[in-house]
Amino acid sequence: MAETLHNIKLTMAYDGSHYHGWQRQSNQMTVQEVIEDNIQKMSGETVKLIASGRTDAGVHAINQVCNFQTRSDLDPEVIRKGLNSLLSDDILITGAEYVPIEFHARYSAKSKTYEYRVLNRKEPDIFRRNYLWHVPMPLDVEEMTRCLSVLRGRYDFSSFKSSGSGNIDPVREVLKAELYGPKNGRLRIVLEAEGFLRHMVRNIVGTVVDAGLGKLSAMRFKVIFESKDRRLAGLKAPAHGLFLINVRY
Repeated sequence: MAETLHNIKLTMAYDGSHYHGWQRQSNQMTVQEVIEDNIQKMSGETVKLIASGRTDAGVHAINQVCNFQTRSDLDPEVIRKGLNSLLSDDILITGAEYVPIEFHARYSAKSKTYEYRVLNRKEPDIFRRNYLWHVPMPLDVEEMTRCLSVLRGRYDFSSFKSSGSGNIDPVREVLKAELYGPKNGRLRIVLEAEGFLRHMVRNIVGTVVDAGLGKLSAMRFKVIFESKDRRLAGLKAPAHGLFLINVRY
């Protein structure tokens, strides 16, 4: 008699500073690789983790979600505790549960929320240098907020899509685009969407910060957005200020 196939959902947090992103690669250490290898140590079974989205090298997650299918009878809570005992202290499995076999961490997601963190003051914070983009010049927060306001809705985001993207359709619906702060010199840019194009958040943030620095106006930002031309937008913001903070199902 065939063993039962289980689908297990994992929720996790990780510090991406020392990983070459989420997706397994042949010659670089990634988050997917270390978790899959440790599941194999526990179950004796090779599994493939499906993530809600692939984070880039240096990007962090507070609530990443993934799933994998297994014929192992190990209880999800046993898997959670076992993984946390094996993984290094920059990855924490915060939840594990059985889900219906049709659950897919990426395709079942209704939206994802990313937060980008900026430190806007003259002096850097040496203890948080891997988690904040330090911008020492003064930023015009009101102009940045005006830029973000034009993003809400369903639009073609080609202006903020990096080359090499596997996404054929550049249309996405942005549900939230807000700026919080400044608080002690810290700004948070929060973007929620049904899905994101390659480097979309970092490209948006880089262009919004340009507006904050007076390099372009909110009106010019809108023109760039509507042009669907990536060459007109600003540089990509550094990876280390970006966090995946929630996936909604």
